[in-house]
Amino acid sequence: MQVLIVEDDPLHRSYLNEAVRAALPECDQVIEAESGTTGERLAREYKAAHIIMDLQMSVRNGIEAARTIWKERPDTRILFWSNYADEAYVRGVSRIVPEGAAYGYVLKSASDDRLRLALRSIFIESQCVIDREVRGLQQRSQNRAGGLTESEYEILLDISLGLTDNVIARRRGLSLRSVQNRLQQLYAKLEVYRPYGADGDEGLFNLRARAVAVAILRKLLNASSLEKEDQELRFWLDRHRD
Repeated sequence: MQVLIVEDDPLHRSYLNEAVRAALPECDQVIEAESGTTGERLAREYKAAHIIMDLQMSVRNGIEAARTIWKERPDTRILFWSNYADEAYVRGVSRIVPEGAAYGYVLKSASDDRLRLALRSIFIESQCVIDREVRGLQQRSQNRAGGLTESEYEILLDISLGLTDNVIARRRGLSLRSVQNRLQQLYAKLEVYRPYGADGDEGLFNLRARAVAVAILRKLLNASSLEKEDQELRFWLDRHRD
C-alpha cells in the first residue's frame, strides 16, 4: 500500500507520516507533497496511492487538487485533514466527491486515536469518516428550511464577486425575475432584513453588501471558495466575450 500526504506544513507532514506508519502496517511507502500542484503530479505517478489532503495550502488548495485527482481517478480514497470546519470548505468538498467514493474529513484537533481510526476505516475498509462537527454542518447546509440551497449559495457567490442581476441571469441561465427571487430568499435566510439602529430603517445598509458580510461572519464564505469561483467566472467571461 502507498499513501500520499499532501500538506504544506513540514511539521504536519512529519506527524502524518508517523500516524500513517502507526495506523497502517500494511503501508510500505509514504510519499510527501508540499502543495496541491505537487500532489496532483504525484497522484498521477503513484496511481494506486491513497491520499491525505490538507485543505488550505498556499499553492493550489486541497479542494482544487482533489477535484483534479478525482476527475482523473474517481476511485481514489482521500482523507481531508484540516483546521477548518467552515461551511465553505464543507460545501466545497461535498460538491466534488464522486458518487460512491470512500473519503473522510477529520479536523486537525482530533485525537491521535481518532486519526488512526479514520485512516484504517477509509484506506482499509473503504468507509466514509466525517467528524461530528463537520457532519453537523453538512446536515444544516442540506436543511432547506434553515440552510442555503445550492442555487441560493451560487447567488451568494455571484454577489460576492460583484456581479449584477443581469450578468447573474446570463451566467446561471435564469430569468431576471428568478435571480431576484433567489436574492430575496437569500436575504431572508441570512436575516439581513433585521433592523439596525433605533429607527429600524433597513435602508441604513446595502442588502447585497450586508449579505456578504453576514455570510463571511457565519463562515459560509472564505478566500478559498471565492478564489475558485473567481477563476471559474474568468473562464466564463473569456468564453462569452462579444
